[in-house]
Amino acid sequence: MSKPYTGFEPKWVKEAAPAKSYRSIFRWGDPEFVKYPKESLYKLMKEKFKMTDEDFSHYNGDIGMDEVKLDIPCNLDECHIRAFEEIAGKEFVTTEDYPRLAVAYGKTGYDALRLRDKRVDCVPDIVIYPDTTEQVEKIVAYCTEHNIPLYVYGGGSSVTRGVEPIKGGVSLDMRKRYDKVISFSEIDQTITVQSGMSGPKLEQVLNDAQKLFGAKRAYTCGHFPQSFEYSSVGGWVVTRGAGQNSTYYGCITDIVMGQKYATPIGTITTSHYPREATGPNLNQIMMGSEGTFGVLTEVTLKVFRYMPENRIRFSYIFKNWEIAMAAAREMMQCEAGYSSVFRLSDPEETNLMLRLYNVDETPLQKIFDIRGYKDMERCLFLGFTDGGKGYSKNVAKNIKRIAKQFGGMSLTSFVTKSWEKGRFNDPYLRDTLMDFGVITDTLECTVNWSNMAKVHKEVREVCHRLPNTIVTTHMSHCYPQGANLYFIFITKMSDADEFKRYHATILDAIQKSGAALSHHHGIGKMFAPWLEGQLGSREYGVFKVLKDYFDPSYNMNPGGTLGLDLNEEEKVLFKK
Repeated sequence: MSKPYTGFEPKWVKEAAPAKSYRSIFRWGDPEFVKYPKESLYKLMKEKFKMTDEDFSHYNGDIGMDEVKLDIPCNLDECHIRAFEEIAGKEFVTTEDYPRLAVAYGKTGYDALRLRDKRVDCVPDIVIYPDTTEQVEKIVAYCTEHNIPLYVYGGGSSVTRGVEPIKGGVSLDMRKRYDKVISFSEIDQTITVQSGMSGPKLEQVLNDAQKLFGAKRAYTCGHFPQSFEYSSVGGWVVTRGAGQNSTYYGCITDIVMGQKYATPIGTITTSHYPREATGPNLNQIMMGSEGTFGVLTEVTLKVFRYMPENRIRFSYIFKNWEIAMAAAREMMQCEAGYSSVFRLSDPEETNLMLRLYNVDETPLQKIFDIRGYKDMERCLFLGFTDGGKGYSKNVAKNIKRIAKQFGGMSLTSFVTKSWEKGRFNDPYLRDTLMDFGVITDTLECTVNWSNMAKVHKEVREVCHRLPNTIVTTHMSHCYPQGANLYFIFITKMSDADEFKRYHATILDAIQKSGAALSHHHGIGKMFAPWLEGQLGSREYGVFKVLKDYFDPSYNMNPGGTLGLDLNEEEKVLFKK
């Protein structure tokens, strides 16, 4: 933290989550790492949530330090277990309690709240740790032959209930062994990897390309979601994910060159060309399928030259949201190139971020007031460039020019560097606050510039209907035609069903406002009831046809993923 507390400090849980404990499953990431609010943020939250030091003097319910123990038997016949052991090896097949629960939930607030209450709605009957594509293909074929539900767990950072094994069966845990490089081509600037490879391992491999592959230079994957440290390549692809550097490098849909799937009808291999006019693009059809067509086994990705020495960081403050949006649009439409990170916060998020990034402890805080950048009106814009030296300098020069044109004041690189330090570890704050009954979660959508203000206003109004709630918004993936809007809500809540009802009202608002339901989080089982209503019934029918072709018995990620096996009464349909 920036400074020690001078007054009361809550008893933040700073010790590691015990091995095989509930906490080690529901908390984010590294069991040894802890992040908690600095004192000014703590005071802000107390004021906003109408809480006192007394509320933070004791934990809100169970903090999950005890060992996982379930009373849920494996319902698979012994003959099936033996068959899976023959395929993957006996030591890589388990029916033990902890491994089953460890792959049963993702990281949405609904998951965390249920696990804190030891509410286990479902677990797989068995967990398998595959090693090769051949093993995965055999497991898919066996599950198809014997009508066994099959789920896949990649990095575990799903916020849409994408991995939840509603119908039991088998869960493939890709983390242990399924993370190898298949091939690397410096000529094509591509790498092919197993789908279970984590973000950090992929990036390290590419940074070390000279040593590992005899390459002429180092490379980067260009894909850095906030979940980077605990997400997998396969998870990025099947949810159509986006990284924080996507404005320059593109989303995963722009980076994927080829895919291989083990499906109930056999192996599906897409092509690997940069462009082709050979009918509908199979790469795009398969991406976003979230395990409902089959298991993604191998992925070929574009790679990029690693040139961090050319990076130029910037940050600006604008007087209000309207001006800031206009400036951002001009930056994206001026045809002078795109920055890598491009992040604009609305007034409420700016109020919070200036504290989180320690700007409130600098002389800048006083300068804002003097120059007319008022609290709860001003908007923080930050980012950095990547690419060749000349390109990077030109992008930064034009951003500076446009920011000045729209009355933006430079904050130098200080704020951006502070943001970079926390860009992957901010999720740890959620666990710390949930120990005291304060929950943080997110929803995001895609808008055009023409309806951005409308969506921003209408969705935030619904979020704020819950009293004493902080609702922040930013755009962080931008295009000449629009951007995403990313909503974060922080409120006092500890009941899972109450959370789910509140979450549903926000999804209602996103759909009614005319935005796309998800920009990069995917759909899973949590957003699925709204999907057909957003796309249109005829359009959604294409998904059903594909599902019936690839998986006619509906054994691949069943239980509502993409809404493909929902009953009509479970769907949320609005007239367009």
